[in-house]
Amino acid sequence: MLRSVGKVSRAVSLQQQRFLNLQEFQSKEVLAKHGCSVQQFLVASSRKEAEEKWMTFGDHEYVVKAQVLAGGRGKGKFLNGTKGIGGVYITKDKTDALEAIDEMIGKRLVTKQTTAEGVRVDQVMIAAGVDIDRETYLAVLMDRESNGPVVVASPDGGIDIEAVAEKTPERIFKTPIDVEIGMTEAQALKIAKQLQFSGELVGVAAKEIKKLYELFIAVDATQVEINPLVETKDGKVFCVDAKMNFDDSAAYRQKEIFSYDTKEEKDPREVDADKYNLNYIGMDGNIACLGTPCT
Repeated sequence: MLRSVGKVSRAVSLQQQRFLNLQEFQSKEVLAKHGCSVQQFLVASSRKEAEEKWMTFGDHEYVVKAQVLAGGRGKGKFLNGTKGIGGVYITKDKTDALEAIDEMIGKRLVTKQTTAEGVRVDQVMIAAGVDIDRETYLAVLMDRESNGPVVVASPDGGIDIEAVAEKTPERIFKTPIDVEIGMTEAQALKIAKQLQFSGELVGVAAKEIKKLYELFIAVDATQVEINPLVETKDGKVFCVDAKMNFDDSAAYRQKEIFSYDTKEEKDPREVDADKYNLNYIGMDGNIACLGTPCT
């Protein structure tokens, strides 16, 4: 995930801000509300709830995803898991998908971004699989270098964008947007072509890109990241995975979005620090300060 963009060869520049990060399903709900293309999905806190909601689903490949704020879910492992599955499980069998839900709910998922204790999974998202032909990357974010919104795009999606920036920076494209004018049709079409959409799909992708920018502005986000933004084999464009970030300055205007912040995954010390407008970063191990008196 990108926080801000400096030089293309150095894609990430961290900002000292307190962010609200939405769960994937929450991001998809916001996307759908603003007319962006997402595949059919449901959210459940138990196998029983999933079964009750399943009537809205047809026959699909199913993607079961643990809903936690940590990245690397697909390669993660559950503590005391019995089936050896990670935080993302793909199957064409409904019963198999329901069993995966049992394996995830109530267990702790360990990924490259969590501590050794992992994060408890209380909800899962089950999404209808899409027949992906190609994966691309798109993000809209506030960039300090250009003092405004920037669209970051790459035809290499579905993987860590920081790895793309390190290995093939020439395949990352950055387009500053004038916030007073907004994204123009020409800019949207250019970005769609940079993502290597072709034929009629250039126009389809450009419309989706413009909707994503308009969403970014409407919800006062600091970042909207779609990875991947996919082209399907039947010629459609979908936002398959989504992440959204906000900072505290948007809270008074976006009360509905900030109501999503349950703070359940936060360190209690971080929650206490938030009350006093402080940032707290927890660290592993024993940390001490040793000093000698000056005379």
